Amino acid sequence: MTQLEPPRTAGSAREALASGKATIVPALRTAVDALPGPVRRIAGYHFGWWDEDGRPAKIGGGGKAIRPTLTLLSAEAAGCRPAEALPAAVAVELVHNFSLLHDDVMDCDTTRHHRRTAWSVFGVGAAILTGDALLTLAFEVLAGSRHPAAPAGLKMLAAAVQQLVHGQSVDMSFEHRSVVSPAECLRMSEDKTASLLGCACALGASFGGATAENIERMRQFGSCLGLAFQHVDDLLGIWGEPDKTGKPVYSDLQNRKKSLPVVAALSSGTPAGRELADLYAGDAPLSANELARAAELIDLAGGRAWSEKQAERLLAQALQSLSSVASARGAVTRMTALAQLVTQRDR
Repeated sequence: MTQLEPPRTAGSAREALASGKATIVPALRTAVDALPGPVRRIAGYHFGWWDEDGRPAKIGGGGKAIRPTLTLLSAEAAGCRPAEALPAAVAVELVHNFSLLHDDVMDCDTTRHHRRTAWSVFGVGAAILTGDALLTLAFEVLAGSRHPAAPAGLKMLAAAVQQLVHGQSVDMSFEHRSVVSPAECLRMSEDKTASLLGCACALGASFGGATAENIERMRQFGSCLGLAFQHVDDLLGIWGEPDKTGKPVYSDLQNRKKSLPVVAALSSGTPAGRELADLYAGDAPLSANELARAAELIDLAGGRAWSEKQAERLLAQALQSLSSVASARGAVTRMTALAQLVTQRDR
């Protein structure tokens, strides 16, 4: 990737994330508190608020709240107080975590955010039901806001969830196919990841009273950023450091996941790509040496460089859409810094 952003820009982005999370978490906890006891306990564990026995966690957990922060900033960019879009931000974060709970089950991941995943602690069925509860709660929060933009927002969020589910379904189908084209993988990522990020930004703009034109520009910003984010996330799934990602080294390769850089390498027509295909064709768990070799082959076949360049190109497209929005420049500046930060994470 390109060099990391200047410290002042990085600081602005981290401040925006910290502010967004501080705003969202109290409202998120209020929403989760309305869930039935057993589901509430598992949801709180997943969010990192308490341990598996329901005791307050000793360290703060959970994700960075990128999506809901962008929802709040999108409302501010439209010239509205971010608090106006708080129900939309909470709904987006609930949908995102519904998908994480289910993804962990389907991918058999045992670690997230440096702790055991919910299904590995409470069981598969309990984790799935908790994800279902978070999904329905998202629509309850949005509908219960009684905001003028809520009816359209419900349709917007429902469409994003349908895309997300379709993307996950296609992603799973890749596991049983020997050949997947980069174009297919990109479409899957657009559905699975970019759709919700685009929705998060469009929802915030809508709740902020933006024009239809600016709502669409915000959606385009979020969608391009989401796809860039997926490229970076896929790179982290191979070369990310466990102490930073919260997942085991080579986690995606252990599952023979056909992520974006992997598919690019497999489709490269190079000797390295063909050797990688042979490794991926087996059924036995890959050894430590085989995992390291697979990562090397992806690099040699050009998969790593391709994903890095795609992330850079998509970030530029996202920022172009954002720059065309006539809005509160302070919010746009913070959104720009945040976009740069999340697509230039250390690997």
